Amino acid sequence: MASRKYWVGFNIVRAIGPAKVRALIDAFADLEVAWKADAASLKQAGLDRRAIANLLQVRAKVDLDAEMAKLERHKVTVLSWEDDAYPPLLRQIYSPPPLIYVRGQLLPDDEWAFAIVGTRKAPFYGKQVTRMLSQQLASNRITVVSGLARGIDAVAHQAVLDAGGRSIAVMACGLDRVYPAEHRNLATAIAENGAWISDYPLGTPPDGENFSPRNRIISGLSLGVVTEAGSKSGALITVDFAVEQGREVLVVPGKIVNPSSAGCNRLIQDGAKMALGVEDILEELNRTMIEHQAKARAVLPANETEAKLIELVGEAPVHVDEICQQSQLPIQQISSTLAIMELKGSVPYRIG
Repeated sequence: MASRKYWVGFNIVRAIGPAKVRALIDAFADLEVAWKADAASLKQAGLDRRAIANLLQVRAKVDLDAEMAKLERHKVTVLSWEDDAYPPLLRQIYSPPPLIYVRGQLLPDDEWAFAIVGTRKAPFYGKQVTRMLSQQLASNRITVVSGLARGIDAVAHQAVLDAGGRSIAVMACGLDRVYPAEHRNLATAIAENGAWISDYPLGTPPDGENFSPRNRIISGLSLGVVTEAGSKSGALITVDFAVEQGREVLVVPGKIVNPSSAGCNRLIQDGAKMALGVEDILEELNRTMIEHQAKARAVLPANETEAKLIELVGEAPVHVDEICQQSQLPIQQISSTLAIMELKGSVPYRIG
C-alpha cells in the first residue's frame, strides 16, 4: 500500500481527480513512485499539461510529513481507495473520491445510513417533521447523514444526537474549520457520536463551488435520501445525485401554498415516494429486522454450513427440499441455519 501521505499529496493538487489518480496507479502501481516521477513520465501516464504543472508546484512547496502532522493535530484521519475501512456505499458510486478526511469515527453500522437534507429557511412544519423522522431513524439504529447547513440539516443532526443516535456531517471545506461557524458546538457533538467527512484538504474554505460536489458524498454515504425543499433548494442537487447513484429518494409533502415545499411537491408529482413516517423509510430499506440482524451478525458468525448454503441459494427461489438434496445435510441443520441467515439478511428471499 502506498503511504497515506502520497494520497494526501495528490489530493492537494488541483486538476487531479479520481480518473487521473486511477491512471497514475495503473501506470506506476504505487502513488509514491508517481509522486516522485518526472514530467515526461507523468505525461506518458496520461496527465495533461495543467495537471503536471500543478503537481510539480505542489511537490516543490508542500512538506507531506508536515501535512500529516497537521492532520494529527486536528484529529483528522484519512481513508483512501486502498483502505478496507473506506465506506462501502461511497465506494460504489461513480468516480468516488480517492481520499476522504474523517474527524470522529466511522463504524460498520454506518453502512445503514440515510440522508436527511432540506432548505436552509425551514418553516416550523419542516423542522417538526425533520425532528420526528431523525429521532425515529436513530431509534431504529439508522445513521443520519446531512450537511451541517442551517435549517433542516442542523435540525436533523441535533435530533439524532438528542435521541442518542449516530450522525455524519459532510463538509464543503477542510476539516480544520466548521461552517457555518455557529454550528461549532453541534459539530463537536457530531464528532463524538459519529463523524465529519470531507474530500477537501485542510485549509480549504467553504467556497460556494464546493457545495454541489459535496452533495454527491452525502447521497453516496447513504442508502437513500429524504428531503424537504423549495424549488431552488440545494437539497434537490443531493436528490439528483441520489437518483444517479441508484439510491432511494423519499420526499416530505408540504402545503401547496408554501414556497419551501414547492420542490418536494414537484418531486412527488413526478413520481417520488412520500415520506409520511419512518415506516416508509424502513420499508424502502427493507430493514424491519434491523436489531435482530445486528444481533445475529454479532453472536452467530458464518460457518461452513452457511458457506455451503450460500452457494446453493441463488437469486431465484428454491425449495428447502432441493437444498437438502444438493447439500446432503440433515434437514434440521439446514432449517436452523437458514433461519439464522434470514435474520442476518444473507438470503435474498424467504425459503419454504
